[in-house]
Amino acid sequence: MRNDDGSAALEFITVGVILLVPLVYLVLALGVIQEQTLGAEAAARHTARVISQAPDAETAAARSDAVLAGVIDEYGLDADAVQVSISCTPARAACPSAGATMIVTVRTSASLPLVPPLFGLDRMATVPLEASAVQKVSRLWGEG
Repeated sequence: MRNDDGSAALEFITVGVILLVPLVYLVLALGVIQEQTLGAEAAARHTARVISQAPDAETAAARSDAVLAGVIDEYGLDADAVQVSISCTPARAACPSAGATMIVTVRTSASLPLVPPLFGLDRMATVPLEASAVQKVSRLWGEG
């Protein structure tokens, strides 16, 4: 007969902590990445809509800057890391132009949580994100 007296509670707690800590970090990291992804998608979608509905280029620029600043603030994006590019099909001299299909692409990166700024680890522990939105510009754009 063997003696089965042991410390099952201690073993359970140790194994639980070893498995729980990475799981909690994974949930935190995925939450940060999802928030930044939703922010990039919202920035692209709303910027495309505002530009396509503006009456002229000056108004479109002012409105898109305001919308982009609002989305960056609301979703906690890093304003220095956000890059916005606009292209149109068919390619014309001016983008956006009447009747064109406008593609707005927003690029940013999500920093992983709890990474210390030691030896540049915080800059290396980022996930690049990109979102695009397509919007048809009115045939009457820029005439009023």
